[in-house]
Amino acid sequence: MDVVAAVIEHNDRFLVTRRQDGVHLAGHWEFPGGKVGTNESHAAALRREIVEELDTDVVVHELVLETTHAYPERTVTLFFYRCDLLGLPKLMLGQQMEWIARGELSSRLFPPADDQLIKTLMAG
Repeated sequence: MDVVAAVIEHNDRFLVTRRQDGVHLAGHWEFPGGKVGTNESHAAALRREIVEELDTDVVVHELVLETTHAYPERTVTLFFYRCDLLGLPKLMLGQQMEWIARGELSSRLFPPADDQLIKTLMAG
């Protein structure tokens, strides 16, 4: 399963959302995004997911990190892209959202698949 996620940074803080109850890895913080659809480009999937989750669009820039992680129930390949917001985010799914300082990223509970990204971002 291919998943795309937006790394959105503003004033040395990163936009993260919290996974809702009843979903895989509920309660974990994550970079917004989601599954890539059949015949969908990464940029198109990321823009669609951000509109669905945050009711705004993004400009998708370079790939920050690609990583594959095997969970007991599925294996995911994550593609993290640097993105810029084109509007103010508005929560559409009842999830929590925060801007987390670079130095505080490791203090939050993220999915294991995000470990390398967190280390990369904290290193600057």
